Amino acid sequence: MARRAAGGTGSGGAGVKRARRPEVRLPPLEPYDGPGLEPDGDYDGLEFREEDLAGQEGRGARFMDCALTGCALDETRLHHARVLDSVLTGIRGVGTDLAESTLRDVELVDARLGGVQLHGSVLERVLVRGGKIDYLNLRKARLRDVVFEGCVLMEPDFGGARLERVEFVDCVLKGADFSAAVLTEVDLRAAARLDVARGVDRLSGAVISPAQLLDLAPLLAAQMGIRVE
Repeated sequence: MARRAAGGTGSGGAGVKRARRPEVRLPPLEPYDGPGLEPDGDYDGLEFREEDLAGQEGRGARFMDCALTGCALDETRLHHARVLDSVLTGIRGVGTDLAESTLRDVELVDARLGGVQLHGSVLERVLVRGGKIDYLNLRKARLRDVVFEGCVLMEPDFGGARLERVEFVDCVLKGADFSAAVLTEVDLRAAARLDVARGVDRLSGAVISPAQLLDLAPLLAAQMGIRVE
């Protein structure tokens, strides 16, 4: 059974509440030897290693105390899935559907994903470390105690999402969309790159560095209707 860390170890700082990171300790796992994912499947204490799960239907499935390592998830349908107390390492795929899913106490390490759908999902105590995710769709999702560390996020969409105690540490955000998002105790100061395409006016509730403020100044001025000549 996984155990959870009581507190975070991210960038933090005076007056900024740090995210609580997951600390997953998996029990001895059984190798997965099933025929494939099933809708509403129940997967407990299993190790999925180098499995090709592309195109499979796992809507509503539950993964508890599992490890997925090097698995292919192209167009895998996991709508409404629950991923709990699990570690996902080196997974890869395009068009993975995790919309309206729950990820709680999860470590996602060195993922290579494109167009992954997490809109309407709930992420709590999640660590995303390393890897690259293109076009991450988190519209109207709820993120609480989430850390993005050392990863690259290309055009992530946080539109209408609620972010509470979320940290971006040594990661790249390029073309991020925060339109209609609500941010509380979001720490962007340690991001390696902060490029906001839309929703710069929604950064209230976030903490940024002086250098980031200078980078965002043209967008902020345009948002306020200020001409700089």
